[in-house]
Amino acid sequence: MIRFTVNRRPVSFDGPDDTPLLWVLRDHLKLTGAKYGCGIGRCGACTVHVGGEATTACTLRVGALDGAEVLTIEGLAGPQGDLHPVQQAWLDEDVPQCGYCQPGQIMAAVDLLSRKPVPSDADIERHMSNLCRCGTYVRIRKAIHRAAGLLAGSPS
Repeated sequence: MIRFTVNRRPVSFDGPDDTPLLWVLRDHLKLTGAKYGCGIGRCGACTVHVGGEATTACTLRVGALDGAEVLTIEGLAGPQGDLHPVQQAWLDEDVPQCGYCQPGQIMAAVDLLSRKPVPSDADIERHMSNLCRCGTYVRIRKAIHRAAGLLAGSPS
């Protein structure tokens, strides 16, 4: 039995250790925000945070998570349902088109801003390797800059 936390709640999984975290989240815990895209950790559609760092849930085996803290897009908003500044910036900048990649994009952006509170365009391009088939990269960059302002206390 593997025990860890997801979105600040204790969970356990009594299945094969080599099961990808993505399938535990989606099939066992019914948290479907992280999406299956490529299955090899390249597209970023399944990005979640483990121990405070962005990681691809499709490549991480649940057996490596005993005692770990996992945060998904479903747990990103505040306890009263108030949006995280990155989520708010995404709405303000009208980023999503199809929306499929957006949970992973948002989780990657939160990770970036935790490391680099005022990122340059170059920082964003370096860090944001998630794929968007709709091509909303310009709006993603604008939303990250807006979120940086929101996190710093200025409305941008």
